[in-house]
Amino acid sequence: MPLVPQYVRRIRAAACLVAAVLVAPAATAPPASASSADADRRPGHCTRMAALAVPGAAHQQAACLAELTTAGTVASGHTDPADWSGLTPKDLATPSGVPGIQLDGYFPDSSTTNTTHGWNHDAQFVIRLPDRWNGGLVIAGSPGVRKQYANDRAFGDWVLARGYAYAATDKGNTGAAFHRDGAAPGDALTEWNTRVTQLARAAREVTTQRYQRPVSRTLAMGMSNGGYLVRWQLENHPELYDGGVDWEGTLWRTKDPNPLTFLPPTLRAYPTYQAGGAGAGAAHRKIVKAGFPAGSEFLWPYHHQYYWDLTQRIYREELDPEYDGATEAGTPFCTSGTPACDADYDYDARPAAVRDAVEKIALTGRIGKPLITFHGTLDVLLPISKTSDTYAAMVRREGRGALHRYYRVEGGTHVDSLFDSFPDRLRPLVPCHRSALVALERWLDDDRRPPPSRTIPMPDGADPATLLTRCPLTG
Repeated sequence: MPLVPQYVRRIRAAACLVAAVLVAPAATAPPASASSADADRRPGHCTRMAALAVPGAAHQQAACLAELTTAGTVASGHTDPADWSGLTPKDLATPSGVPGIQLDGYFPDSSTTNTTHGWNHDAQFVIRLPDRWNGGLVIAGSPGVRKQYANDRAFGDWVLARGYAYAATDKGNTGAAFHRDGAAPGDALTEWNTRVTQLARAAREVTTQRYQRPVSRTLAMGMSNGGYLVRWQLENHPELYDGGVDWEGTLWRTKDPNPLTFLPPTLRAYPTYQAGGAGAGAAHRKIVKAGFPAGSEFLWPYHHQYYWDLTQRIYREELDPEYDGATEAGTPFCTSGTPACDADYDYDARPAAVRDAVEKIALTGRIGKPLITFHGTLDVLLPISKTSDTYAAMVRREGRGALHRYYRVEGGTHVDSLFDSFPDRLRPLVPCHRSALVALERWLDDDRRPPPSRTIPMPDGADPATLLTRCPLTG
């Protein structure tokens, strides 16, 4: 669940300590296949734009663009770099050469956390319809508490270059105060799922309007909180999708583990570990027990400063606002032992109402369509042993293992921008997403099953340029 832009700007500053590396252009991947008959029916540049109407939208505006990827939308003002700041390596190449139509707008909503376009209106969306269409549609929710353009550079550009139409939502509320939305605990997070479902239905219809034929394939994609949304959609609305790619999804369930069980003990132990001395060894063992693996210590100071504290406070406030009374979202970096300190939060000891709030958003593992999950072994926000390992086991227990492939990626961490600071210790996960999408396409096209679930080892001696462009699922 990557942080909101004001915190991510600090992340980018910290992540730019390494010199640039040369990489091959990402646009070299061929578009997904389209038959010659499909090619004959492709509409001209921006045809039928005036007739497009997003079902249920309270407002929409259309633009005919020479470039739908960030290679053009940054300059044209049709994306917001702050939305995706800090999520990708600085030298990630940007695909280009994708003209088409962009639709921006919002669905009816009463909250106003999203100020993009000066609308001051939540439930904002973006839909991109390339002139060269492969028949498919990708639906995405934003990671963290970011806005609708957050996935543009990580995978939005790439799926557009492959010929997919693309639609993304801000999930209905944004920012570090997202918990102010909703009438009851859990409502703001519940809305995230509702908004993705709403967008999927609307985007399928408007895509059909544009191309005058139905969508042949709909895929759900997302990272972190967006990965959670993929899982939830395939569990609860499999009829809307053909499959999904889950990039390090957050795990919410009513019992341990969930973020409210593994973050508080880490926050309690870290100051003692950081101080050194007689108690440091025991504190280290507590952090490892909470899920953060030995070998990831070089990432702990950074995550303590920018991630652990804020993440735990704002999600705890959404699900258990009574814990600290009138104080909103706790006290930053409070000292363990002070009253209502989030570092001392004990999820199991809280009233049943807290688990009732979590139940609103809980996952079950009962996916109804093919899902590929990948997760870095050095994730120091959503530790792999407490999140995706657990979710994969849930899927198997529900008898849905044949629909799931799970790849543990050695050296991957939660945000790829940290690869810029530690190119000798980390590997970016963007190439793993691209491999996963290709594998999912083959699975759906030809029933060519992806490689069995496995751990993808860090390749010996791989240079940064290779790591930035390759992540074969076969290892």
